[in-house]
Amino acid sequence: MVTGLLFSGQGAQQIGMGRSLYESSETARTLYDTANEVLGWDLKGISFGGPEEQLRSTKVCQPALYVHGYVVYALLKERGLLDNLVTACGLSLGELTALACAEVFDFETGLRLVAERGRLMQLACDTTKGGMASVIGGEPEAVQKLCDEFDIEIANLNCPGQIVISGENEKVLDAVANSSGRGFKLVKPLNVAGAYHSRLMISARDAFASFIESFEFKPPCLAVYTNVTGQGVSDPGQIKECLVQQVVSSVKFEDCLRNAAGENAVEQFYECGPGKVLTGLARRTDKSIDVIPVFEYEELPS
Repeated sequence: MVTGLLFSGQGAQQIGMGRSLYESSETARTLYDTANEVLGWDLKGISFGGPEEQLRSTKVCQPALYVHGYVVYALLKERGLLDNLVTACGLSLGELTALACAEVFDFETGLRLVAERGRLMQLACDTTKGGMASVIGGEPEAVQKLCDEFDIEIANLNCPGQIVISGENEKVLDAVANSSGRGFKLVKPLNVAGAYHSRLMISARDAFASFIESFEFKPPCLAVYTNVTGQGVSDPGQIKECLVQQVVSSVKFEDCLRNAAGENAVEQFYECGPGKVLTGLARRTDKSIDVIPVFEYEELPS
């Protein structure tokens, strides 16, 4: 069966993530123990037991989701379920997990990149007053008009009828308060630490550009897609540039998903991560896209 992989982004994290994998698999134990050694702090303990406030922080949840997603991929591969794997894509942070699975860089290198990305984005959150809101229903053009009017930006184009806006918190709240009568079903603020994928992340983008420069990237062994354009990308230099730009640009996940499925004739995706978020986005994007969510060890197909 022609298969693809989908990887979760920030916000999908849950206390207990990875525990059943670690307890049931030597491969999972090796990867989690390696992650703790690379990071120099107890990712495993926070992922398995919290506290929630710590797991939710940007600098922790990004590496936690990266490791969990990669472990699920490794176990699917170990069971022979990825013999015809052709593509991988992810939502925001999940794009780095997809690139690791496509062998653009190895697991440890990806973890170092993710940890620094999360740290820098945390710093940007701490030094700005950003916010985000979810826009349900309505056309992208109407959302863009709202953003232009209140000097904010589109952060995520997740699926038809689900867009996230981002910017200075006061401006986001003004946009929410003035959103009625524009064709939206619901516009509500999100409980987030900052304005991700907006110009408030410029300091993180610039610092990440310097950090990532010395890392060697290889051509992907799978079809991979950048959130920046929603299109496939294969040149290592371009992949690196897109990862830098992705920190401040809109996440075009709907386009990534449509193109990954359509261009590669994917019969089945595995969502590697908590919460079934991407499974839901896929259903709202195209009901013909088949996704199997895998979070706990018991959910691994035999």
